[in-house]
Amino acid sequence: MNLAMNPTGWFQVAWSSDVTPGQILPLTYFGTELVAFRGHDGAVSVLDAHCQHLGANLARGCVVEKGIQCPFHGWVWDGAGRNVEIPYEDRPNRVRKVRSWPVTERNDSVYIWHDAEGRPPQWEVPDAFSALGPVFSEAEYVPLADAARVRYPGIRVHPQVIAENAVDPHHFRFVHHTPHSPVVLRESQTSEVWRAKVGFGRRWADAVDVPGETSNTIEILWSGLGTSFNGEHTRDGLRVIAICSTPVDETTSDIFGTYWISAREGSHEERLDQAKAALPDDIAVWDTQVYLDPPGLSASEAAGFRKLRAWARSFYPQPLESPL
Repeated sequence: MNLAMNPTGWFQVAWSSDVTPGQILPLTYFGTELVAFRGHDGAVSVLDAHCQHLGANLARGCVVEKGIQCPFHGWVWDGAGRNVEIPYEDRPNRVRKVRSWPVTERNDSVYIWHDAEGRPPQWEVPDAFSALGPVFSEAEYVPLADAARVRYPGIRVHPQVIAENAVDPHHFRFVHHTPHSPVVLRESQTSEVWRAKVGFGRRWADAVDVPGETSNTIEILWSGLGTSFNGEHTRDGLRVIAICSTPVDETTSDIFGTYWISAREGSHEERLDQAKAALPDDIAVWDTQVYLDPPGLSASEAAGFRKLRAWARSFYPQPLESPL
């Protein structure tokens, strides 16, 4: 069975630094050519890429005072997709409109809202640091540099497959080469959020959570199937990692990895490299993996997968026909 590449939710399409004032960024997501631009007011907008005059690609145009100007005949479209100027006419075309995508800029990132049924946003993108708790929100982090932003384009993976890592502690032994599988200390979900806390090492062998204790743990938060944040407390300090996947077409997704490393003495570059090491190992598996429904699960993992897949079904336009 193949999962439909059209889940509802917020999906990252860029980092804030990718779209500087007056800059245009061509994009392709959800099988659609798009254009992102930052207007003179500082706000980022994302539109379908093609001008509704004669179909030219707006990504080849320029940002002007009122919006984005088509390179073909100079028609100007604002961030809401409305035509606001035709240079050689007295009034704009108030009938035609370019589709405008809801945009949120947060966590040094740009997200768009996707819903196959055309509904407006049903929830907000969380602030990663406050959502992960006071241990992470109160820490100081090294400013995000280019090396802390890594995009993996065209990976043959569905966002849900990535989300299922949240209930798969055993993969740590074989993919990331930990001595033992971590234990799930806490797990909860709402309609749009999945949360879990996992512990590593003998400190957590009894699988009993200690509220406020984060040493050798990962706090996991998924907001829909597109955005996830991990708060990791290692012996080398704190790090917050965003792993966000966005469908490009019916078979591939782009994966955005963002790494905030706590400020402390020692080599920031070395700690950043350690934080970045895990995701490529996961991608090497995901890129050649197929989605099985139902999968053959062992007793210790079945409950977690069943709960997560039941939660994930609400993000699709139609319920999946064969639940786990």
